Amino acid sequence: MGILNSVLRAITWWDGQTYGTQFFTSRHGEKVGEDEQGNVYYRNEDDSKRWVIFDGEIEASRIPPDWHGWLHKTFDKPPSERPLVHKDWEKPHIENMTASPELSYKPAGSLRRIDPVEQSDYEAWRPE
Repeated sequence: MGILNSVLRAITWWDGQTYGTQFFTSRHGEKVGEDEQGNVYYRNEDDSKRWVIFDGEIEASRIPPDWHGWLHKTFDKPPSERPLVHKDWEKPHIENMTASPELSYKPAGSLRRIDPVEQSDYEAWRPE
């Protein structure tokens, strides 16, 4: 199984870092922090590039707002050095679940619903 994982890692990018990213990160990356999901954030020496190595599936909505702001240079200091102040009413960050089978929107009449209900607002056209 180790050889298969190595081959998959060499040719895929959607479930972890590739060898190219690992090589670039080892040569030019300076670790600046890690979020609660295990994603690790890096920058290069002159701070002209910032990037994230995901822990598991690569999904942009898994990046918390604090780190998103740092990655896009909205904030100069990473949250590991200068955490953002959060309000009491703010909810914890969750990833976008829109495309997940459990939470995606399925309108009435959709074949993907467990309990499809009949559409009453549609009438098929019939020629006279």
